[in-house]
Amino acid sequence: MDVFEQLQDLLTRHGASYQLLRHPAAGKSVEVAALRGTQVSQGAKALVCRIKLSSTQRKHVLAVFPADAQADLQAIAQVTGGKKAALASQELARELTGCEIGAIPPFSFNPELHLIVDPTLRQRHEAIVFNAGRLDASILLRTEDYFRIAQPDIASFVRT
Repeated sequence: MDVFEQLQDLLTRHGASYQLLRHPAAGKSVEVAALRGTQVSQGAKALVCRIKLSSTQRKHVLAVFPADAQADLQAIAQVTGGKKAALASQELARELTGCEIGAIPPFSFNPELHLIVDPTLRQRHEAIVFNAGRLDASILLRTEDYFRIAQPDIASFVRT
């Protein structure tokens, strides 16, 4: 089962009411919001980060935040107990998520990918929208259903 199918299966099993949106493939938040007919601030952006814990230890994090904001990599490192954070390479992101960068949903299906979400995502809209594991499909989901199902760690890492 690919991520697109896993995601829909997860939402259905948890009784979430969601809307699947089909649209032309797009990778940038502003472009995809226009195609979806949603606000950029409703988008849940997911970054795969590699956290340096020590000279020999690394940890991988999926950091989720509003698409109209910017993530602070140093803050991500701090809130995850690391010394430094960097964006994962395309290859590592694909390996950990099963998706291309730009199509990664705000859910982790990999036990080696720790999910953290900035609290601002919960505070802005009743529904969030995100890529559904593909660049040509998105899911519109109630914000509270997202937090109930994903059960992420909450940590502030958005630049203010």
